Amino acid sequence: MTVSLNHTIVPAVDRTEAARFFATVMGLEALPPAGHDGHFAPVRVNDSLTLDFMTVEHPEGHHLAFDVDPATFDAILARVRDLGVPYGNSPRDPANGRTDHPLCPRGLFFTDAARNLYEVMSPA
Repeated sequence: MTVSLNHTIVPAVDRTEAARFFATVMGLEALPPAGHDGHFAPVRVNDSLTLDFMTVEHPEGHHLAFDVDPATFDAILARVRDLGVPYGNSPRDPANGRTDHPLCPRGLFFTDAARNLYEVMSPA
């Protein structure tokens, strides 16, 4: 059997708000609450992966990186701009408004309330 990632837990200040924010920016589907007593707010990333946002008392940000095609990148960038979400081309400066990524032709970083650092990379 091939190993594939099914889900990962993403720490959040508020699981519902964090899931809604991420789903909105990325253009993804936020799913109904899951887990014991609905303590996860999942977002479907693709056919085999969900990010399960969980409220924790002292969240420590994680780094999550996503490869996207150029059209998806354009849509994400437009939503980030429309929502007024700070973004940038560097994890050290994720609010510089640039998309000239050091590892690919275009990319951006943005953060959420728990200091999770999201990276979106496109080949063109």
